[in-house]
Amino acid sequence: MLIIFEALFSARKNLQFYNTADTVGTLGLLAGNLIVGVVIQGLVLGLYFYLYQFRIFTINELLPVWAIWLMTVVSIDLIFYWYHRSSHRIRFLWAVHMNHHSSTQMNFSVAFRQAWFGPITKIPFFTLMPLVGFDPSITVVCAVALRLYGVFGHTQWIDKLGWLDGIFSTPTNHRVHHGSNPEYIDKNYGNFFIIWDRLFGTYAREDGPVTFGLVNNLDTNNPIEITFHQWMAMARDLKRARSVKEAIGFIAGPPDWKSKH
Repeated sequence: MLIIFEALFSARKNLQFYNTADTVGTLGLLAGNLIVGVVIQGLVLGLYFYLYQFRIFTINELLPVWAIWLMTVVSIDLIFYWYHRSSHRIRFLWAVHMNHHSSTQMNFSVAFRQAWFGPITKIPFFTLMPLVGFDPSITVVCAVALRLYGVFGHTQWIDKLGWLDGIFSTPTNHRVHHGSNPEYIDKNYGNFFIIWDRLFGTYAREDGPVTFGLVNNLDTNNPIEITFHQWMAMARDLKRARSVKEAIGFIAGPPDWKSKH
């Protein structure tokens, strides 16, 4: 519904929020994400329920109901911040996450341009929750709600929202995250709260026009090419690596890592 209303508003005002080829590419990535997700996300949820039996605490027995839900939301968002930040600074994670940033547009449909293998790369980060003692039944509900909230940030339709921009990841904050402007790169990782970025030094205010997309755009809307582009580039770099250290740098270093030799 948000996409339809935004597209109609854009067309009426001739704002060009949507590009047909780009949107088709997004739909292709969404289709692949749904197919892969049906298998992977079910297995991941099963893993979380399995790990829950080894929990250190039973949080459901320690806190009142409202506090359990609040603590679950805050914990998911904090872990997501570090997962998201790692996905931009560790190349093999960036190879998965990159397709979300491959669009040169910014509209609600871009929220569905998700990584096909994202649920797998989240496992090392989010397995902490059932082991600590967060009930997976509650966690999955909160996670879905937070993911839906994430759609809200992907738009140019909504301007700045005053004091809310200082607490939450609002559209103005998330536009910065999708910018390829030098001052906006690797900023504003938060999904629900922007306070993590303020606390850990990755916050940037939207002070000028945002150029959406990658530093080096792919010039394709083929979902398969987008998904595996960075993996192919990494394979080429590994092929020319002259040492184990250099090979590790190409895999685990930041996306712009270069050998000093």
